[in-house]
Amino acid sequence: MRIKLAGVPISDQDHALAFYTQKLGFVKKDDMEVAPGHRFLTVVSPEEPDGAALMLEPSGEHPATKAWKTALYSEGIPVTAFRVDDIAAEHERLAAAGVQFKGGISDMPGSKVAMLDDTCGNWVMIYEENQAL
Repeated sequence: MRIKLAGVPISDQDHALAFYTQKLGFVKKDDMEVAPGHRFLTVVSPEEPDGAALMLEPSGEHPATKAWKTALYSEGIPVTAFRVDDIAAEHERLAAAGVQFKGGISDMPGSKVAMLDDTCGNWVMIYEENQAL
């Protein structure tokens, strides 16, 4: 079993696509209309274009999704996490691009982490693994 597709609930697919590509540096892979106003929209890492894809999934106004997203965001819980090679450099690059962070870089057992606001109602964690692991 392998992870090939994971989703992030977002409210506006065009806004999310701009943020995830222009700010975070992912590239668009799939973009197909599946219903009026809803697309199957994925992004991938430019370093692994055939790797796992992230689906920018419309969250709509479903009460359960809205409550879940609101609770995670208000409690500072990330909806997903992305591995980076150099967290200090990535934090600096993203901050210079206008990305808002919740605090700075923190040490965790086995890694360094930072939390960013994806402007789509989610916290996203970036992390650098400890090279000793």
